[in-house]
Amino acid sequence: MSVVAILVLAAGLYLAFKLVGFLLKAAMWGVVAAALYCLAAPSLGWPLPW
Repeated sequence: MSVVAILVLAAGLYLAFKLVGFLLKAAMWGVVAAALYCLAAPSLGWPLPW
């Protein structure tokens, strides 16, 4: 492998791990928002999602 290929591979792996971390954080915040909605909906008169 050339030096450029190794650098591109390293940068690709770094960006892939950053993307996975962002997606996991976004999924966590989605779960938190859904849980808060399910807890608040009955007392506020909002429709439940099921």
